[in-house]
Amino acid sequence: MKTLIVEDDFVSRTVLDEILEPYGKRDVAVNGKEAVEAFGLALEKEEPYDLVCLDIMIPELTGQEALVEMRKIEEANNVPHRERAKVVMTTALGDFDNIKTAFKEQCEAYLVKPLNKKKVTEALANIGIVPEEQ
Repeated sequence: MKTLIVEDDFVSRTVLDEILEPYGKRDVAVNGKEAVEAFGLALEKEEPYDLVCLDIMIPELTGQEALVEMRKIEEANNVPHRERAKVVMTTALGDFDNIKTAFKEQCEAYLVKPLNKKKVTEALANIGIVPEEQ
């Protein structure tokens, strides 16, 4: 599994990287603009991301704006819906408006920080990207 972790906070980025390490390659972007560029480049190289963990409160473009751009890139590249990256919003914002907007823009899961291994792996299992832990 190839993952893009989009997180400007060092501690949150490190936690996600450690949790996701057993599942495969992880790249990191620290702002929304960098995330969209990395996402597009991966598609161009025909090495798309399987998973994007996307914080909402990041510089350059918010996570919500970055998600819109990522979905536009997939659309422009004729990526079938079932092959699109799974996007998990990882944020401190647990309010209804942010959650509603994220799902409207086609995220698969929404996790409110603080993150831990159980919370992340359960979400990934629920969206079918990793097996459920026994």
